[in-house]
Amino acid sequence: MDLTDRRMKVAHREAKIGVGLALIHFILWFALAYGLGSGDVADYTYVFGMPAWFFYSCIVLSGFMIIVVTFVVKLFFKEVPFEDQEEERETK
Repeated sequence: MDLTDRRMKVAHREAKIGVGLALIHFILWFALAYGLGSGDVADYTYVFGMPAWFFYSCIVLSGFMIIVVTFVVKLFFKEVPFEDQEEERETK
């Protein structure tokens, strides 16, 4: 299997999308966690008994990213066969 195979191009594109989603998740997590949690501990607000920075960066953002990843996979990812097409031709 060489790198010009269509399956490899699809795999590389999907890997780049995955890395992009992971970077977006980290940037959003960092912004929420350190943006809301950088103040004095005495001034924290709480949501369901958790500090707001933790609730929004870990709980809400995780749910949001699950929805985004599901949408991206259904929209941009393609089904590709695992078998090599040349091997299939030889066996027929």
